Amino acid sequence: MIKLTPILLAIVYGLFMYRFSVWRTSRNLDAQSTELADPMLRQMCDQLAGALDLPRIKVHIYEIEPVNGLAAPDGRIFITRGFYDQFRKGAVSAAEMASVIAHELGHVALGHSRRRMIDFSGQNAMRMAMGMVLSRFIPFVGAWIANSLTTLLAARLSRQDEYEADAYAAALLTKAGIGIGPQISLFEKLETLTKSRGGAAPAWLLSHPKTQERVKALQALEAKWQVST
Repeated sequence: MIKLTPILLAIVYGLFMYRFSVWRTSRNLDAQSTELADPMLRQMCDQLAGALDLPRIKVHIYEIEPVNGLAAPDGRIFITRGFYDQFRKGAVSAAEMASVIAHELGHVALGHSRRRMIDFSGQNAMRMAMGMVLSRFIPFVGAWIANSLTTLLAARLSRQDEYEADAYAAALLTKAGIGIGPQISLFEKLETLTKSRGGAAPAWLLSHPKTQERVKALQALEAKWQVST
């Protein structure tokens, strides 16, 4: 039991840090967001809501500059002010914005936030356990190797989440009569959006699959659905 104590402590620590992160994120979002009121985007949200048999879908604008969309742990959907500004400039269409909202709805519907809580605490336990074992055989660098391996695992899980949310969004957009086209065209615009922000990578690309791979996955889905209809 004593040998397992560090691992149990790591799990508890991971859960505590996740809960603290959720609390801090929720407070930050509450303080820096307002409900989306744009008529054109509200119409798109109503189309998505109709496809899901929901009375409405509430979306908030998060007052930060980076181009991003996110699903909060409590299920709320946000697009950033930077993304909304791109829409108002005409760089992004209403249908493309709807594809972002549909993607974030996918994260909520598929339970990725809850799964990440388990992943986060498990990764902390695995990092500590591997670090203890490897440090016995490879002093000084064992902990670094353990951290690198768990980071790779976290990145793989994150990429899988993105593919799943993409597929959910594609199905929802198709059912709503919007189609997959705007989802693909938005991915193809990401490089331009990046350059418009001085060359910095959009926040929503971090820890995500490569854009070309996501487009290919969506095109494969579209071809598969066309064959089956």
